[in-house]
Amino acid sequence: MSAVLKPSDPASHVRSDVLSSVSSDAPLTRVALAFVAERIDLHLRFGLPLRTLPLDRWRRIAVFTPGAVLCRIRWEANEHGTTLRQLLVLQACGVREHMERIAGIQPGARILLRAEGERNVPAILQCIAAIDALGIDPATCSPAYWRILHNRLAARLALPAYTAERHAAWMAGAGLR
Repeated sequence: MSAVLKPSDPASHVRSDVLSSVSSDAPLTRVALAFVAERIDLHLRFGLPLRTLPLDRWRRIAVFTPGAVLCRIRWEANEHGTTLRQLLVLQACGVREHMERIAGIQPGARILLRAEGERNVPAILQCIAAIDALGIDPATCSPAYWRILHNRLAARLALPAYTAERHAAWMAGAGLR
């Protein structure tokens, strides 16, 4: 039988000594990741953390700098089957930037795309796979593209493809910022 972590367990809280290696004045975003077989799987689909800090054999913390884009996938199940499928594309924020509070992400992040359910999550995963097939790191895609996908998904419209031309335009504009 798999161990299930409960919020009341002392091991379920982030230990301050583990995070002491991160500078306290840096505005970093911490993303909780976990894996308990057949119960919960919180993992990154893309995004390059500054570092990953292990907490125990089930949990770890990924630390991101402001502006970093990442994709966190959350899957939960019980003895009857899947209870939650969620995909979030997030952008880490600086100290005075607008951000949303999200469970497991401290202090918060900007939500670029949110997908839930058996229909939406696989559709977004296909879009991400298509970006990978172009040889483009999805973390470097335009944040506007993820917002467009979110809005099209909510409106139940066709999802636009991310093209090499769109990426080149985004990268050229990023060089001007």
